[in-house]
Amino acid sequence: MIPGCATRAGTARYVERFAGRLPADHFRELGPGLGLASVGIGTYLGGEDAETDALYRAAVGRALERGVNVIDTAVNYRHQRSERAIGAALAEVLRRGAVARDEIVVATKGGFIPFDGTLPPDPRAYVAETYVRPGILGPADVVGSHCMTPRYLADQIERSRANLGLETIDVYYVHNPESELGAIDRPEFLRRLRGAFEALEAAVAAGKIRTYGTATWDGYRRDPGAADYLSLEELVTLAREVGGGDHHLGVIQLPYNLAMPEAFTLGNQRVGGVMVSTLEAARRLGVYVMASASVYQGQLTRGLPPVVAEFLPGLTTDAQRALQFVRSTPGIGTALVGMKSLAHVDENTGVAATSPVPWGKFNRLFSQA
Repeated sequence: MIPGCATRAGTARYVERFAGRLPADHFRELGPGLGLASVGIGTYLGGEDAETDALYRAAVGRALERGVNVIDTAVNYRHQRSERAIGAALAEVLRRGAVARDEIVVATKGGFIPFDGTLPPDPRAYVAETYVRPGILGPADVVGSHCMTPRYLADQIERSRANLGLETIDVYYVHNPESELGAIDRPEFLRRLRGAFEALEAAVAAGKIRTYGTATWDGYRRDPGAADYLSLEELVTLAREVGGGDHHLGVIQLPYNLAMPEAFTLGNQRVGGVMVSTLEAARRLGVYVMASASVYQGQLTRGLPPVVAEFLPGLTTDAQRALQFVRSTPGIGTALVGMKSLAHVDENTGVAATSPVPWGKFNRLFSQA
């Protein structure tokens, strides 16, 4: 395995390499001074085939060369193939000396039960043989295809480390934990999440991950009365109870884009007795925010209203404008966007050459919507 992890010195070196080529405000700060690009590469979509593997390997390498040092994936993406493609790409760029390990932030997720490379002929038999028979999980641990018990997450971290070829994963998320809330009550949910955080704190202590959080779809965008609502303050409090004042819950991920602006517009999070948006709650609680679905899986790459181009100038395509909207939103750290082709890497990373839109102009865009 490749040793090391992203460091303050390493990411500072990466940022310095692009001085004069990219504006300084392309980079943001996570936790202990890590420099993260405001655009990150996602690896969710695509077929489970060698052709897509090759596309992702090339795309990751190109992104790293163009000022994007944030890579996002999950063990279940493309049945573990996305993690393995990233691992191959990292091995190649590190071998060539194009970047160093301590310059790159790699994030992955665990929670959904993954298959191995392809959909097996009998998925139930695969799960029974791979996970139930060895005692990694029991039937009562699973909700749908989701599990977050300590033993299961420990197993998934090992699989991800092997797939990525990394000794230490920089960011590890519990993947869509709110998906269990339809089947279990909230006290049981919090008990399970406490166990997950205990496992992740142990993984940090063992040097297997560096920081952790939750990657969600619905939880942080719901009204407080919804069954699958997540309170960020409640989760941070849980992490403090588990890990103390030096706990390692430092990142969340949630969808945010022109069509899904709730993280910025909806005051659904209570922090210190005050209702604020999820992005403001994260700021107050010291949590970095990664935005997923920045171009809504391609739906925002064409046909945007002319007002968007008026208030997000200096760009040539709607995909760039949609991405610029996300990275310009106060409170968003990194805007993630799936990139498989080199052309899409070049288009999306081209946004990095433009500074985020100032608050005054950005706020006027909302008033026009």
